[in-house]
Parts: sequence; structure tokens; C-alpha cells
Amino acid sequence: MAIRRQSHKEGIWAALASALFLGLTPIFGKQAINLGFPPLMVVALRTSLAAFFLLLFVAIFRRPYLYIYPAGLLGCGLAGAINGLGSIFYYLALQRLDVSVGQLLYSLYPVFLVIWLLFERQAPSRLTYFRLFLSTVGVVLLTAIQSAQVDWKGVAWMLAASVLYAIHLPINQRVLYDIPAPTVTMYTLLAMSAVSLPIALFSGQKPPGLGASWNPLFLLTLVTVLSRLTLFLGVKRLGGIQTALLSISELMVSIIVSHVWLHETLQPLQWVGAILLGTSIGLIALEKIRPELRRPNSNLLRWLKPPDDPTKISWGGDQ
Repeated sequence: MAIRRQSHKEGIWAALASALFLGLTPIFGKQAINLGFPPLMVVALRTSLAAFFLLLFVAIFRRPYLYIYPAGLLGCGLAGAINGLGSIFYYLALQRLDVSVGQLLYSLYPVFLVIWLLFERQAPSRLTYFRLFLSTVGVVLLTAIQSAQVDWKGVAWMLAASVLYAIHLPINQRVLYDIPAPTVTMYTLLAMSAVSLPIALFSGQKPPGLGASWNPLFLLTLVTVLSRLTLFLGVKRLGGIQTALLSISELMVSIIVSHVWLHETLQPLQWVGAILLGTSIGLIALEKIRPELRRPNSNLLRWLKPPDDPTKISWGGDQ
């Protein structure tokens, strides 16, 4: 019981730390774009650099973490490809939207995660329908102000990024049952790089010269590594839903920092929409969702299992 309580506490702190780092991601990303970095290059460079540094660290200091069974590698590859595509949509949208508005739309991913669980034969509740109604009204208010100036392509891309982010979480959660968080983080980032880097290269977009400031991109790379490590540790300890609930606080980080740092503002009705959206997301805590099993009983992800007993596999430390 004490071990379970300690694990739960670690998961909470990891999820909150992930929210902090994820909340800083759009700030540094927006700064990099404003300094002349094309969105596709921002995605490719931050993901590739994060994957490279993490791989280098693991290869030098924690080599046992390089091990992964084939189905687990395929799961990380699938999750990374989905999230890599979502990252492309995210930064394309970030070029068109303010950080505060973009992050509000992106923060719908816990709702999409619940919808995923509905496909896993968990019947929807009245509260679920009510939350979806609140979120719809919130998005309408958020984007209806000065509708002639609303970039609907940016809105659509950000919502697509949110959906893809929600889809990749349960896939990684299933793999995390058997595999340590650093291993899952590393191979997921490598898969994200394998998707985003070729797209950026074939797009013809080029980063600015060496005279430009690369500080936001390096900071973005750092928070990418830290956010992924803490995110997957939280998912491993708490499960996808609870981690997503705690990660909602990234929204407040992004809004506060964007107001102070980037001097962005919201119109009064947009604040009403933001409150409705935040209420919709926060009400997930009242959902009577069945507790997630240690081994998720997923109909779609049953193929993600190790060939042997995972307790007999040594990664050189606690998973």
C-alpha cells in the first residue's frame, strides 16, 4: 500500500511537471516562429534534437534502456508517428493563432481522450454530453469574436493536433505497462522525428542563418525532452485520464506567460468562452469512469504485449 501511495504521488508530481513544461512549449515555439523559423522546421529541429540528445544520454549512461521488444517498438512508432503528425498541425496552427487561443483549443484533448474510451465500450454519461456542449459553445465564443479575422484554417489545424495528441496517449499507456518511461520517450521521439524531419526537408523551408537567435529553439528542445519524460512517467503511474486531467494546468501556464511575455490579450466574450472550455475540461474529474487497470483492457491495443514475462526483463533500474 505504501509503495502504491508513493507511486501515485510520483505520478502526480510528474504530471504537474509535465504541465509546466508543456505550457512553455507554445511560448518558445511562437518565439522561434516570430524570429523567422518556419513552422515545419521548428517541429523537425526541436523533435530531432530532443531525440538525439536523449538517445545520446541513454547510450552513454543507461544503455539497458535501449532494449525494447518488437511489439513495444511498433507501439512507440505508431504513437510517435501520430503525435509527430499532430505536432506539424500544432505548429502550423501556432503560426496563425495567438498562443492563448491556440492553447485553449489544444486543451480539448482530454475530451477527445474520453471519446476514445467510449470506443472502448465505456458508455457515455449525461455529464459527458453536457461537457461536449460546454466545449462547443466555448469554442464558438472563442472564435466568433471578429469572425472576419478568425483564421479558421488555424483553428482546424489546432483541433486536429488536439485529436492526434489524445489518440497517442492510450497507445503509449499500453506500452508503458511493460517498458520504462525513458525508453518509451526515446523511441517515441525518434518516431516523431522520422515523420516530421522528411516533411520539413521536402517542404523546402529553411531555418534562418546563424546570425538569428536560436535560443528559443534550444529552450524548446529542452522543454520537449523534459515534458515527454514527465508526461510518460505520469501516464505510467496514474494512467492516461488522470494525467490528462492534471495536465490541463498547462493551459493556465501558457495563458499567463503569453500575456506577460508576448503581450497577448483576449476579448471579454473570448474569456467567457475560455471559462466554458475550462469548465468542460475540468468536469472530467466528476466523470464516473471505471478505474484504469494496471494492464489496460483495450480491445484495439491487445496486440501490444511482450513476448515474455516483462518482470523477467532487466532495464537496469526501476521502471
